[in-house]
Amino acid sequence: MIATLQQQVNTMLLQQQGSRVEVARPQVFNGRMEEVSVFINAARIYIRMKMMEEAAMTQVAWVLSYVQGGVAEAWKDNLMDELAKGESEVESVEQLFTKIRNNFGETSEEERKIEQLRTIEQENRTCDEYIQEFKKVTRGSGYEGRPLIEEFKRGLSGVIRRKLAEAEESPTTIGEW
Repeated sequence: MIATLQQQVNTMLLQQQGSRVEVARPQVFNGRMEEVSVFINAARIYIRMKMMEEAAMTQVAWVLSYVQGGVAEAWKDNLMDELAKGESEVESVEQLFTKIRNNFGETSEEERKIEQLRTIEQENRTCDEYIQEFKKVTRGSGYEGRPLIEEFKRGLSGVIRRKLAEAEESPTTIGEW
C-alpha cells in the first residue's frame, strides 16, 4: 500500500517536472516530402513531453493544427471531412502519423536517390565538387553502367559537355569520366 502511494506521488512529481521542461514545437508542415520525418519526430517529442495525459483525439487535433498551407492544407480538409462523415478513422496520434507518412512521405530510399540523380547538375561547382556530389547521390540509386554515365553527362555544365564531345576519345566508363 505504501509502495503504491509512493509510486503515485513520484509519478505526479515527474509529471509536474515534465511540464516545466521547455520543448520545441514542430514547424508548420505544408506537405513537403523531405520534411515529413522532421515534423513527425518533433510532434512526437512534444506530445511525449507535454501532452501524454491528453486524450488521443486532442493529440490528433493538436498535430492537425500544425498541418497548414500547400497541398497539406487540402489533405487536412479532406481528412477532417472524412472523419466527420465516418469515412475514415484516426484513433491515435500514431495512426495520424502513419497517414501523414503514407500521403507525403518518401516511398523508398532508392526512389529518392533516383530523383536526386535525375536532377543533379554541376551548376557553379567545380568538376571535383560535382563528381563527389554525384558519387554521394549514386550510392543506393541502383544505377550503373550506361544509364549512370548518361545521368553524369546530363548534369555536367554545357561547356564541359561540349569539350568532352569534341575530344578524340570519349570516356566509356563512369571511372573514366
